[in-house]
Amino acid sequence: MAGSSHGHTPAAWTGVIIAFIGFCVAGMFMVAARPAGFWAGMAVVLLGGVVGYIMRMMGLGQPKQNHPVHQVADDRTAAGAQG
Repeated sequence: MAGSSHGHTPAAWTGVIIAFIGFCVAGMFMVAARPAGFWAGMAVVLLGGVVGYIMRMMGLGQPKQNHPVHQVADDRTAAGAQG
């Protein structure tokens, strides 16, 4: 994945940071035995995914043509020789 710059976009970073904060909140409330806080943290985790998806749709994610899955084998080898 390192060769494809997977996840090195504002959309990915923002989504992961929000989801991580939600994970920490949910973990804290789980240890404190507070179900409402746990589910609020889980909602923040889901919010991170939604925010990342919206940012990707706004053009802040990795374009599909740059992703190796969407490239032909010849294009990949030429791109690898350049960079």
